[in-house]
Amino acid sequence: MNKKLTGAEYVFVGSMLFGMLFGAGNLIFPVHMGQLAGSHFWMANFGFISTGVFLPFLALIAFGLSGSASLEELAGNVHPTFAKIFTVLLYLTIGPAFALPRTATVSYQIGIAPFVGEQPLLLAIFTFVFMGVGLLFSLKPSKLIVYIGKGLNPIFLVFLAILMAAALLNPMGSMGSALPQGDYVAHAFLTGFKEGYNTMDVLAMLAFSV
Repeated sequence: MNKKLTGAEYVFVGSMLFGMLFGAGNLIFPVHMGQLAGSHFWMANFGFISTGVFLPFLALIAFGLSGSASLEELAGNVHPTFAKIFTVLLYLTIGPAFALPRTATVSYQIGIAPFVGEQPLLLAIFTFVFMGVGLLFSLKPSKLIVYIGKGLNPIFLVFLAILMAAALLNPMGSMGSALPQGDYVAHAFLTGFKEGYNTMDVLAMLAFSV
């Protein structure tokens, strides 16, 4: 028997998904994109949102409507062999091959390195502790909605709102007068489109939707 979620539970589930998806790429890429896009930031932003927000949302809806119990089952609608290869490659991409190391290194570069400098041994220790804490949280998947949806993410959103308000109220310069650079000069939308995909949120959502 399916249980219908209450309004508050929908909010907590949405908060959990946001907290799981909002990673290093979501925090760093838009800032860097804004610097390079300059006065073309609106088109770049639309491109970024297309693949960084809209496609993950479609992936969530598609997985829910499919009724699949796993990513491999969903991909099996194409072909069983494709399902196995796609599932392995996707989990490697959002796991040890790309996304997982980025979460630790970006956290170290922003939170630790400015104070102690580049120290490979310290980075290794930080990564070990960082991944250990992540492991402790993930050992009980049923508690993620409590840990992330009700705890970590609301606190994070408060600090993110403060940061955005400070940037809007006290900007470093005029966005309209900033000259676009690189590919943002002639291809702002497509460049933002690629940057949004590089957050890997659409791939992660296929795994998180389970």
